[in-house]
Amino acid sequence: MVPGDLRYHKEHEWVRVEGTRATIGISHFAQEALGDIVFIELPKVGATVTAGQEIGEIESTKATSLLYTPVSGTILCVNDELHDHPELLNQDPYGRGWIAEIELANPSEVDRLMTNTQYEEYLQTQT
Repeated sequence: MVPGDLRYHKEHEWVRVEGTRATIGISHFAQEALGDIVFIELPKVGATVTAGQEIGEIESTKATSLLYTPVSGTILCVNDELHDHPELLNQDPYGRGWIAEIELANPSEVDRLMTNTQYEEYLQTQT
């Protein structure tokens, strides 16, 4: 269950690129490991972020986990629906559970992220 049109970060975030915009979210593996998600602290719209930077927090019935951005740029918008429905991260992590859109500062950064095949191999080391 690792979509092929995305790139993946070692902290289990994904990136979908369209032009100079990147949509980010958490992977199926991440939401499954967290369990039932009950709250998310979203990044601030307009914030300038650097790849690998902490941009929020996800709380579940099991644990609290930091949220990292896999790419650098400016936060254009966030998925406000997650405030009232954080469970979307569990139900549809690659669709309605997206977290934020970023205007990429350096589009070539995406090339350094894992492909779906590389991410699947990486997951084998995580279990």
